[in-house]
Amino acid sequence: MTAGKQRLLVIGNGMAGARTVEEIIKRDGSSLFEITMIGDEPYGNYNRIMLSHVLSGETTVDDEDLILNPMSWYSDNGVTLHVGDRAVSLDRFSKTVVCESGRSVDYDVLIIATGSNTFFPNMDGLRESDGRLARGVFGFRTIADTNGMLQMAQSHDDVCAVVIGGGLLGLEAAYGLRTQGLDVNVVHSPGHLMNQQLDERGGRLLRNKIESLGVGVHTSRRTTSVLRSEDGVVTGVGFNDGTSLAADMVVVTAGIRPSVDFARAGGLVIERGIVVDDQLRCEDEGSIYAVGECCQHRGEVYGLVAPLWEQAVVLADVLTGANPSAAYHGSRLTTKLKVAGVDVASMGITAPERDDDEFVQFYEPRSGTYKSVIVRNNKLVGATLLGDISKANFLTQAFDEKVPLPDERISMLFDMGTPSAATGAAELADDVQVCNCNGVTKGAIVSCVHAGAKNLSDVTAKTRAGKGCGSCKGLVKDIIACAAGGAVEADPTADWYVPCIPMTKPELLDAVRTQDLRAVSQVFTALATDGLEDAAAKMPLASLLRTVWGPDWVDERGALFINDRVHANIQRDGTFSVVPQMKGGVTTPDQLRKIADVADKYHVPLVKVTGGQRIDLLGIKKEDLPKVWGDLDMPSGFAYGKSMRTVKTCVGSDFCRFGLGDSTALGIALEERFQGLETPAKLKLAVAGCPRNCSEALCKDFGVVSVGEDKWEIYVGGAAGAHIRKGDLLATVTGSEEVLTLAGRFIQHYRENAQWLERTYAWVPRLGLEELQSVLIDDRDGIVAGLDERMQASVDGYVDPWQDRTAPKSPAQFTPSLPLLPLPQVPVR
Repeated sequence: MTAGKQRLLVIGNGMAGARTVEEIIKRDGSSLFEITMIGDEPYGNYNRIMLSHVLSGETTVDDEDLILNPMSWYSDNGVTLHVGDRAVSLDRFSKTVVCESGRSVDYDVLIIATGSNTFFPNMDGLRESDGRLARGVFGFRTIADTNGMLQMAQSHDDVCAVVIGGGLLGLEAAYGLRTQGLDVNVVHSPGHLMNQQLDERGGRLLRNKIESLGVGVHTSRRTTSVLRSEDGVVTGVGFNDGTSLAADMVVVTAGIRPSVDFARAGGLVIERGIVVDDQLRCEDEGSIYAVGECCQHRGEVYGLVAPLWEQAVVLADVLTGANPSAAYHGSRLTTKLKVAGVDVASMGITAPERDDDEFVQFYEPRSGTYKSVIVRNNKLVGATLLGDISKANFLTQAFDEKVPLPDERISMLFDMGTPSAATGAAELADDVQVCNCNGVTKGAIVSCVHAGAKNLSDVTAKTRAGKGCGSCKGLVKDIIACAAGGAVEADPTADWYVPCIPMTKPELLDAVRTQDLRAVSQVFTALATDGLEDAAAKMPLASLLRTVWGPDWVDERGALFINDRVHANIQRDGTFSVVPQMKGGVTTPDQLRKIADVADKYHVPLVKVTGGQRIDLLGIKKEDLPKVWGDLDMPSGFAYGKSMRTVKTCVGSDFCRFGLGDSTALGIALEERFQGLETPAKLKLAVAGCPRNCSEALCKDFGVVSVGEDKWEIYVGGAAGAHIRKGDLLATVTGSEEVLTLAGRFIQHYRENAQWLERTYAWVPRLGLEELQSVLIDDRDGIVAGLDERMQASVDGYVDPWQDRTAPKSPAQFTPSLPLLPLPQVPVR
């Protein structure tokens, strides 16, 4: 221990605990405390609000908007972090905390920030005999929950899900699963959705919006059981009226409960949460504090992030002495967010409670708009906005009694004398919270601009405003413009391929070629700012180098994701799936026998026909992968990487009585030519033998449809997953050779110009169909010959990655590695 410093221990590395430490460090707390944190998840601090974006496919668990404090942040700020461990016992007299791993940590000041847990109602079939959740049952609280749902959704076709709970979290879960292509039903005990934030009319309108997404809604239904087959597989849910609903997956979002087991075992005063005073000090304690969702202040327990930020500021002021008299007096809750794509703002009560309450409503189901305000004694005590939330900023100020109410109450809902959306940014008070997700005020944004921030990216990086649900980004941009005295500067980093290298993708490709850079480390050294590595840039750079150099790139194992290192798709339990190639979906009895023999030999727990007309062997151990590939004696099907995947085909003209062209033969030719090609994101193809489109070619990245007389329509930029989009008709060509040629040009142009993880359904409309036709068909820029040449070089350099079985890239490539460290098993709470 450093002389003169106290030992500050924080139990919990979630949003409240980490934010409190951030506020302490801002107040020079590092000179006062040696800070230690204990977190039971094996990550740095992340934004739980963003998990719904991960589930819907809008972002990934590696996205910098999700990770609030990466592991490097702790070491950079002198914070000792113990991850993957859980505090289990507290000795208040010796001031010691013992963890599940046996680790003992002493403290002088203790902050408990254990947050909350998913509330699982008592239902038959919910759990296994050992207390674990049944297979196919999930909460929606952690990265592990989210990954589990995604893996089940992506590894099984025709999965149907039931979400129990129609509040904010439940609707976000339903929306995310729906965008993954699942059939989803929401079950809610109360009579209308989001009953905590909306009245009955608002809930009815929201229901219409949710049902328009293809999600079933069942209100006034109480779930009493999870139905399971004899082997424990989830088959549905049962209700109190004796009816049931089929389901393969059950997601429970029936609320949260403060996590107080650690505090209760230590003898602290517990009611609904850990009881604290106005300085967040635990009752009858001098050196123990609690913050966030685990604590109870003046009888209230808060489940939104805004109160957490307010508590963190007060506690940091108290502990550092920056303001010893700082006090938390509770929070007036205002919520502005996007629920399943629908804008919602809510504050105060949702319905009048007294006879003399003034109640103004506007309800327009056709446009999906609902607005209401409740005024009592000339004060705004409640407001609800759904669909059109342009007046949310004014209402927030009125709710906080910072602006007077207009005599015409209807003008609180429409621009009739109150500040318009355009002028609202300038008229907002400095202490108005703009970003509820991260607790950022207008004043903080203005100060950031005055300190030198010039654009939205700068402000977001420094304040985190807009890094949560993203609904406030427009307002943040308006505030920046006001503070800067004009328009927001263009963000110079917006077009960079990776954040650490100030180059667009074409510029980066040119530099890689001219400087002969063949390893990711070489690219960092030569081109990155100050030559510094960026972990998030490794995968996109590795993909780019493989695009340029093919087999001649320098393979640095640390630059690759686990799927790319072992050429298989990692599953939830650490095993892998193997998908052998079946060109065009065509197989033989010999191949089928080999697959069956391998499934028997290696005790494969699940053999599954995929949506891409392939057979998936799930549950293969890492060390068995080379032997499985050898026994199969079939090439890789590339179901695991950011690459050209499969070509789906219909029966075609040989057997189908409607077939106009040999779709099977053309599909096989496409797959043989472009197999395994590195691409910015996964690339799916299909060929249909007639406009009936049985192979779904109209909604693929590259789809081909026969229209007779050896003519083929080529569609690009289609999607039928997280996003639904019919492809654009790029051209109609004659003969299969023309299809192959144009496919090669399109794919190569996409490889060289799309951003990392940018699917064609985003890239094609971004460039524009006419632009693509001018470049690829009319050869306006004279680049077609180069595209053809570079594509041919990539095709010539193809090597089946499953040949690694005979010469592994490293000694550890196929050795068991999971779990990476012996993590304690945290019981379900």
